[in-house]
Amino acid sequence: MSDAQKVADRPAAEPPGTNSVDRFFKISARGSTFAREIRGGFATFFTMAYILVLNPIILGSAKDKYGHTLDGAELVTATALVAAVMTIIMGVGGNLPLALAAGLGLNAVVAFQIAPLMSWSDAMGLVVLEGLLICVLVVTGLREAVMHAIPQPLKQAISVGIGLFIAFIGFVDAGFVTRIPDIANTTVPVQLGAGGALSGWPILVFCAGVLLTVALLARKVKGAILISILTMTVVAIVINSVADIKSWGLTTPKVPDDIVAAPEFGLIGDFSLFGSFGETTVITVVLLIFTLLLSDFFDTMGTVVGITAEAGLLDEEGKVPNLGRVLLIDGAAAVAGGASSSSSATSYIESAAGVGEGARTGFSNLITGGLFAVALFLTPLLTIVPMQAAAPALVAVGFLMMTQVKNIDWDRYEIAIPAFLTIAVMPFTYSITNGIGAGFLAFVLIKTVLGKAKEIHWLLWATSALFLVYFAINPIQQLFGVK
Repeated sequence: MSDAQKVADRPAAEPPGTNSVDRFFKISARGSTFAREIRGGFATFFTMAYILVLNPIILGSAKDKYGHTLDGAELVTATALVAAVMTIIMGVGGNLPLALAAGLGLNAVVAFQIAPLMSWSDAMGLVVLEGLLICVLVVTGLREAVMHAIPQPLKQAISVGIGLFIAFIGFVDAGFVTRIPDIANTTVPVQLGAGGALSGWPILVFCAGVLLTVALLARKVKGAILISILTMTVVAIVINSVADIKSWGLTTPKVPDDIVAAPEFGLIGDFSLFGSFGETTVITVVLLIFTLLLSDFFDTMGTVVGITAEAGLLDEEGKVPNLGRVLLIDGAAAVAGGASSSSSATSYIESAAGVGEGARTGFSNLITGGLFAVALFLTPLLTIVPMQAAAPALVAVGFLMMTQVKNIDWDRYEIAIPAFLTIAVMPFTYSITNGIGAGFLAFVLIKTVLGKAKEIHWLLWATSALFLVYFAINPIQQLFGVK
């Protein structure tokens, strides 16, 4: 080989940073520019800003064991604050274009699965415990053991099931689907609209919102979900001003007296770390924490790998740069979400929008986080969105999560049956925990009867045993005389 060829084959030297900020974030070294990072920061924010509307609606529409609800304005503040702070920390500490905010799916677990069993402060304490446990798993290196314990098809089935569950919540909360009272003596538990037909302006807003959202998604419009929410909110405000509407539900769409207002920090720090153990059984608490951890942990791993791969930042061995630090920050985000009562915060796949605009470093997070900080003062605007304008986003998110179903091998019954039960039981029982438990137990049972028990990880055996006790808790209590 000639000297010229040797020189040509050498990797190009990293371009020197133009200033200390450039060098710190490795902007030039990663082939990016300040302009691209800024554009990417804006793109990521506008793609995921819908969470400022959806998270308060999902958490605010649920009641805890004692019938209490969380204040919408305080939820907006908590959601924006955690997103701003943790996104900036991820940018500085992890140096990846990876934004964080309250996780969809995780907030559904908190709102509809955990809160009905205890007070809100106890429920948020469980989120804090889950985040602390993730941090311990990262520090000790046990994350690999947890990752290998759950078969990939079951992880995918869990995401699909949560997607269907979220979509179902959207249909129900918008009034597109309603429960038929038992007094009707019908075998059909739910129906279309309030009486078997769609009627009223609010339902029209929801239907138009679904059509608009799917049209934008099909066209691959960036920020499709946020555009739909904003558009249908404006439509709802106009309709509300000219039509006689009895009720929109929790939120009436009308122009607020003020656009800017001071943040309301009433929920910050309102959590009880161990109060949940006095509200329900220990086995239930353990399973609830496991449910949160399972969803949060694996979603994060998939998101982190996916975003860094898209940005071309994986090393020669396919590893994520600063992975330990990134996962630790993500775990800390879960703690911050629980401590602020905004539910567990996690990394967002919507960060891909920023990567698509050229973001390659954590500098873009400073822009995204800064915009979330500005949103702290826009609470009046964010609390006028009716469920009928926001629910189409839940349906859209359900679709996006449902797409993972294609990766499940439906020809292998030992995988297909547990996956099916996981997916079906979640929406049909209105419980994410029940779906995961049904899938795990079916997986262990089928593997065992096929003589493949040795293929089951010991962590899966232990978890399945917990779920067996969970499902049989009532007869077990009767057996031991516990009331």
